[in-house]
Amino acid sequence: MRSTSEQSSTNQSATCRTIVHQMGKTEVCGQPQNIIALGPYVLELLLSLGEQPAGFADHISLHQGDYNNPTAQIPYLGARITTQPVNVGLAYSPAFESLLRVQPDLILATELNAAQYQQLSDVAPTLVLKNFDPQANLRTVAMAIDRSEQAEQLIATTEQSFAAAKQSFAPIVAAHPRVLALTSSDAQEFYLATAFNSQCGAAIEKLGFQLVYPPGLSESDLRVPAPVSLEILPQLMNEADFILLLGFNWNLPNQLDTSEQFQQSQLNPLKQRWQENPIAQSSEAAQSGRVYFIPAYLCLGLPGAIGTDLYLNELKQQLLSSP
Repeated sequence: MRSTSEQSSTNQSATCRTIVHQMGKTEVCGQPQNIIALGPYVLELLLSLGEQPAGFADHISLHQGDYNNPTAQIPYLGARITTQPVNVGLAYSPAFESLLRVQPDLILATELNAAQYQQLSDVAPTLVLKNFDPQANLRTVAMAIDRSEQAEQLIATTEQSFAAAKQSFAPIVAAHPRVLALTSSDAQEFYLATAFNSQCGAAIEKLGFQLVYPPGLSESDLRVPAPVSLEILPQLMNEADFILLLGFNWNLPNQLDTSEQFQQSQLNPLKQRWQENPIAQSSEAAQSGRVYFIPAYLCLGLPGAIGTDLYLNELKQQLLSSP
């Protein structure tokens, strides 16, 4: 007769899954309990599948100490967190002493952590996710935490949300189909948001709009944050029926009380400088009141189901009430 410990080991082995990810294959056994999310990108995936983090690393140092009040300390996602995650440093440079304090049985990372993969794997089974492939990443995380059926339901729900939004936007697409989507912090340097480099542009195109690009760019050019020179900017603005400005600002205090304050901090500097920029104000879109400001964080930092809902809601609120 097998001992209780042998039976337990056999049962756990029966529930092991081999997960394919960016750095190879990793075996995850049983149901992970202490999960670390390196970055809001992977935290979003975890929360959307109904699991809670034991540790979290943000991309920027918004908070010092552990997350004892996540609603105020983690933008947009904090209200969904019922634990008090250990602060394990920055997503691209986690603090290994803090990682060990969590005693994790699963670490969710991104390609930013590729160089640290072996060290992370020595701590716990580690999955490295793609920088931009929300559905594939969701399925990978779901397999690791035994939520694959829920992941497929979530993907289907997100597709239904896009279909409904596309129908709502159809009159606007018919009247103003061409969109210039740019990320910027200061209205002096601009980068293209494309259908290939982020959910920011991909969602716009999925709604039926046509993104405006500089001539001569290949798909490989559009897969990176391509800078837009000030010389060509007026031409692109004049080709666009409306302009979508995705603002970001990492010069922040260490404490923000609400997601609303975080959103204001992302947009206010860009709005002010855009108003002061004569080139920006000369475009037909600007003169017609068809320039819209949305935090880039929603589609760059949160490209999964939660961020997509927030992003679509922002687009609806602004565009559906536009002239």
